Amino acid sequence: MADHHVIDVGGVRLAYQVSGPPDAPPLVMLHALGEDATDWDSVAPVFARSRRVHALDLRGHGRSDWPGEYSLQLMRDDVLGFLDALALDRVDLVGHSMGGIVAYLLAEDHPHRVVRLVLEDVPIPRPREQSTPTRPDGKLTFDWEMVLAVRRQVDTPDAGWLERLDRITAKTLVVAGGPGSHVPQEGILELARRIPHGRVVTIPAGHLIHKSEPMAFTKTVLAFLRSEEEPRPAQEA
Repeated sequence: MADHHVIDVGGVRLAYQVSGPPDAPPLVMLHALGEDATDWDSVAPVFARSRRVHALDLRGHGRSDWPGEYSLQLMRDDVLGFLDALALDRVDLVGHSMGGIVAYLLAEDHPHRVVRLVLEDVPIPRPREQSTPTRPDGKLTFDWEMVLAVRRQVDTPDAGWLERLDRITAKTLVVAGGPGSHVPQEGILELARRIPHGRVVTIPAGHLIHKSEPMAFTKTVLAFLRSEEEPRPAQEA
């Protein structure tokens, strides 16, 4: 059973769930756009058997503050502040989709803080055709203004994000969703190639790998987290 907490990071209240042995290696999990920490509920208990799992609600999502100011860089800074506030010096970091972008931005700019990095079906930071998302009906569990701000950045990412991928020192596993995913898979393969210690595994489950194939996802990620072997060059599995 996860414990629920809220912590102030630079004036923004971040909600998070924590589970697993207090003395176990820390694992931080970052959700996709429009989700929250509960999105990991199907897999977090498995990781919590051997890891101290911290699943965040990123700003503008869930029980965290909706401050009205949004960017992927601010989310990165929130996560860094979260690590500092909890005295988590070096962590394993898992990010899905948008959460994966936040994760690799942190690993680029603060490489000494990330031991192992897992990127689940994360798009490579290249410009793509822009589109205007349609707001869903009813009450939302996230700030719609956040969605618009983040989508603009994903559509037209900072060129430096791509250039700085080679600064990542963490052993990195890129988990691709295969042809059923809306994320271009050739870009995911390139993402893994550009990270010095990156490798890629494909679990053909579409974009929501950890939900569609939770057993395959946890088995693959745990094997990677536990591995002490030198990483291999990126290759499609």
